[in-house]
Amino acid sequence: MEAAGWRVATYVRHEVTVVCGVGNNAGDGLAAARHFHRWGKLVNVCCIDASRLRGAAAAELEALRKEGVEPVTELRLTGARTVVDAIFGTGLSRRPEGKFADWIRAINVAGREVVSVDVPSGLDAESGVAYSPIVKADTTIALGLPKRGQMTLPGNVYIADIGVPLAAYRSVGIDMPPHLIDRTLVRL
Repeated sequence: MEAAGWRVATYVRHEVTVVCGVGNNAGDGLAAARHFHRWGKLVNVCCIDASRLRGAAAAELEALRKEGVEPVTELRLTGARTVVDAIFGTGLSRRPEGKFADWIRAINVAGREVVSVDVPSGLDAESGVAYSPIVKADTTIALGLPKRGQMTLPGNVYIADIGVPLAAYRSVGIDMPPHLIDRTLVRL
């Protein structure tokens, strides 16, 4: 999460609001939020339900709170030029509903630059199905590897090296070209 947060944070150039769901993708967004806060670019962190964060994502929330940043439970985009979408990651396998869907729709009509962490929220990373609603990302920072379906969506996709060794990819049958992991971001 630390590497993912760093890669996302170094991409964003303007005042930013980070919008988080309840899983590990939220942890990546919270890690990025700490960097934005350090750099004076963080406007808000909005969490759908921070009490549902577990494991490493909960640790990222605690680290952010130690920096004096308390996430809000309503979507606040005012003052931000960029929205970081960290609502859903690779685990999504059905259409977003309730507050998740409401926030996705609100992001889509807000008129701000949108950067999605790993996959646009609403994309099933395994099947490539784009559920409705789906975040209309201007840019997606794919963590480690591109995900199925990303190439069919509008917007730019960059692969971010998050420190996974080539040997780890090979051990699971992925022949990762070295040029994809020796740079900060590689555009697909």
